[in-house]
Amino acid sequence: MKAAVFHGVNQPLTVEDIDIGKPMAREIVVRTVASGVCHSDLHFVEGLWPFPPPAVLGHEAAGIVEEVGEQVTYVKPGDHVIACLSVFCGHCEQCLTGHPNRCFNPETRRAPDDPPRLSQNGQPVNQFINISSFAEKMLLHENAVVKIREDMSLEAAALIGCGVMTGVGAALNTAKVEPGSTVAVFGAGGVGLAAIQGSRIAGARMIIAVDISENKLATARELGATHVVDASSGDPVTKIREITGGGADYAFEAIGLKAVAAQAFECLNVGGTATVIGMIPIGEKVEIDARILLSERKLQGSIMGSNRFRVDMPRYIDFYLQGRLRLDEMITRKGRLEDVNEAFRAMKAGEVARTVLTFN
Repeated sequence: MKAAVFHGVNQPLTVEDIDIGKPMAREIVVRTVASGVCHSDLHFVEGLWPFPPPAVLGHEAAGIVEEVGEQVTYVKPGDHVIACLSVFCGHCEQCLTGHPNRCFNPETRRAPDDPPRLSQNGQPVNQFINISSFAEKMLLHENAVVKIREDMSLEAAALIGCGVMTGVGAALNTAKVEPGSTVAVFGAGGVGLAAIQGSRIAGARMIIAVDISENKLATARELGATHVVDASSGDPVTKIREITGGGADYAFEAIGLKAVAAQAFECLNVGGTATVIGMIPIGEKVEIDARILLSERKLQGSIMGSNRFRVDMPRYIDFYLQGRLRLDEMITRKGRLEDVNEAFRAMKAGEVARTVLTFN
């Protein structure tokens, strides 16, 4: 099958033929229909987060089941599914206490002495965070997918697999934005736009989008921001305090910069909560004024929107079909697998919210 292979930091991905294994007992083969290009993928390409090459990147995908292992009971060939990197075992302490997004049980991955899921010329090719969606097919554990209704666009569904789940989930599940509250979202890329929409769905009365791109701020307004702040024209913390009359009840960092995480905390009102969604480079430290903690302001993180994805994703699909969650407007460009490097370039240039790669 064709796949975009990562060979090293700051090197372009190359489209090559690789081999995909046969599904083991609880594994499935999914034909990839659409894959979003997420900023998280770019972090690994740029070496801000390490991942060993050769590898097939990509993790935000939807497709159709083609083959299932002998013990699979959840899906069958022909089912439409969204893949999710929050693969869960279902019986560890995290899963049983309602936090399947925190499951890191290795049983959902192949053991070291098992044949690799992906290979090339007899040598293993690393699977990226249990998914590897920059490929014509994906070999997954059955608990890495959710079955969805067939009248749902798979291109739009792909976004739910990561960016939308991360942003909307951070608002609804992690922070639990309350009706009538005030929200500031730093970064109006795919995840930030999803956090804005999650806050709108939650009933926030004031949603402030912060970015340096006029195009992204315009999209943020279209998707639910009531106010926008151009961070290149002044201190966004001061502006947020002025707009809200004291500070935001909730703030979200959706870029992955430690300075912005500090700003998200600093812009809070008394008792407010700042949630870091972005992937701050490994080794960097976030510094805050500890005195402010005495006013019951909180700084917290979120893993994939604190999701219970087999419950949350079908709900988000209903929101989309009802017109309450707008996904088509988040797809700025579409391309083929061969366009993956151009998608990364456009992302770095701030030209897109999301590029979706489609497959035959």
